[in-house]
Amino acid sequence: MTQTIRPATPDDIPRLVELLMLDAEERHTEDAILWKMADDAPAQIEKALTFALTAEQQPFQQIWQVAEDGDQITGVIHAMLLPVPPIYAGLSGEPGLILPDSFAASNAPSGTVEGLLAAAEETLHEAGARIKLASFVAGEDWRTAFEANGYEPLTLYLSRSDLGDQGMPVNVRQATEDDVPSIVARSAENRQILFDIDPFWEIHPEADPRFSAWMTRSLTLRDRDMMVLGSSEDLKGYVIAQPASRLHFPPAHDIAGTGVIDDYYHSELASPAALVDGSEGATALLRAAETAFASHGMGAAFVVCPAGWTSKIEMLEAAGYKTAMVWSIKR
Repeated sequence: MTQTIRPATPDDIPRLVELLMLDAEERHTEDAILWKMADDAPAQIEKALTFALTAEQQPFQQIWQVAEDGDQITGVIHAMLLPVPPIYAGLSGEPGLILPDSFAASNAPSGTVEGLLAAAEETLHEAGARIKLASFVAGEDWRTAFEANGYEPLTLYLSRSDLGDQGMPVNVRQATEDDVPSIVARSAENRQILFDIDPFWEIHPEADPRFSAWMTRSLTLRDRDMMVLGSSEDLKGYVIAQPASRLHFPPAHDIAGTGVIDDYYHSELASPAALVDGSEGATALLRAAETAFASHGMGAAFVVCPAGWTSKIEMLEAAGYKTAMVWSIKR
């Protein structure tokens, strides 16, 4: 029989749990600390699928599609409409994102991955996505399919799992409310670099006050550490060490031991092409975030970095980080 691709239904959940466990185990093989398996991984996958396929009200639009060969489901693809962060303009609307928990069985017919990708792209386009993003961790068939369909690296997620071994740098301190204006100013520099690297990160006209409000609120949140280098009047950089979220980690994985560094900038990184004045300050902020993670019992750090920010990648790799996941873009 000819393979078909169709929307997933609640009746598919038992088979999808099987496939997504195999998918999660591939990531776990890549890095057992970063992609730690949850003790109840099958139950967590089933719970997430049940919500996605049955709940009437959801925080964002999800798309689950399956490849069916005769009466056997041989592959699955997961996509969503990605909400635009409030500091970005998002003039092209919500991008469509193909998530890493997409998988084809080893016995799937040739062309299954390509068929799932084409179906997801079509459905995302119909849902209004004018930009497509794809996330990739493991599985060369997926990498090949993305590249063949015009996806190019946009964001790298670099990871390190030996945290806190160098201790808290003496020149890094916890941020206070007095630091917020300077953090916002440094963030504006960071956002401009992002936009210069790729117009995908188009800046919202109200980015500064929105970011200021978020930083002020973040100071009250106990699940994260906000740290800075320099005085409030002459702030050189800042870093926020926060817990991982489900956006980057499928439900089979235990994220309690992973921290994420996204809001992070130092003036040494002002040139995206190459480090100009070394990276002592930027590295100190990074080590401070790692130490904060370790103090919370976390064993892995995940740093978000644009693929075109060569100097930042160079600094992270020198600090022991390796690329663990890639988000690519197709316009």
